[in-house]
Amino acid sequence: MYKFNSLELQQKHLMPMYKKRLYQTLITGLFVANAFFSPSPAQAQTSCIVTDKLCIMQEVESTAQKIENKGWRDQTYRELAKSYTYAGYADKAIALISKIQTPDTKAMTIRGIGFAAADSKWPAEQYTALFKKLTTEADKIEHLPSQAIAYTYVAMSQAFALDDAGAMATAKAMTNDALRHKAFAETAEIQAERGDAAAAFKSIESIDSSSFKNKAYATIAKIFTKQNQLAHAYKAAQNIDNTYTRSKALQAILNKGNPEEEMPSSTVSKKK
Repeated sequence: MYKFNSLELQQKHLMPMYKKRLYQTLITGLFVANAFFSPSPAQAQTSCIVTDKLCIMQEVESTAQKIENKGWRDQTYRELAKSYTYAGYADKAIALISKIQTPDTKAMTIRGIGFAAADSKWPAEQYTALFKKLTTEADKIEHLPSQAIAYTYVAMSQAFALDDAGAMATAKAMTNDALRHKAFAETAEIQAERGDAAAAFKSIESIDSSSFKNKAYATIAKIFTKQNQLAHAYKAAQNIDNTYTRSKALQAILNKGNPEEEMPSSTVSKKK
């Protein structure tokens, strides 16, 4: 075994070894400390103040980009679009539509934006600009059934926003017959719900299908009966061509105010 003969030789041979070990120990310690004290990716991102909704919405948008499942990612964008609209950031909401890959989710996002805007009671000119942009986004949908549904949602949103002329124009421009009839019927239902009988009847008159028209008249007759607007309900019932459907609508008018008919169904069942 080799022996050192002097202190000088010991220092010469051992000190480099000690320095090397010390260096390795320090490096290892630094790696451990860095791993222990460094924030995780979730912790590293800037946190929002909980009352700062725009900040949180932007965080959701940033996070959504990393969702691998297309359906989940599209749904996240759809819900975020509504939040942006309610908060007054309609352009940010519309910008999300192009990020959505599923055609029917694009249509549902257009619906969400339109309905959220209608709920927000904006000035008329602001609605005009919004619905023009939503129509443009609907134009871009290549899947024709989803595109037609998107147009229907635009028309419905316009009716909710009291833009009846816009709703009529949107519905009339639709080339799919069935969905065009549906758009007029849905618009009429919204107008009836808000008590605007003249607008509701005008929308239904634009339907050129007997079956769709009968269904639409039956729907608004039911709405007006529930509202106790019986004159409007009777007018709607009289316009129904199908005798059975018309009879049911008329009978509902007769039943209005009947104590038994006004009872909850569970109570009626117990009496029987």
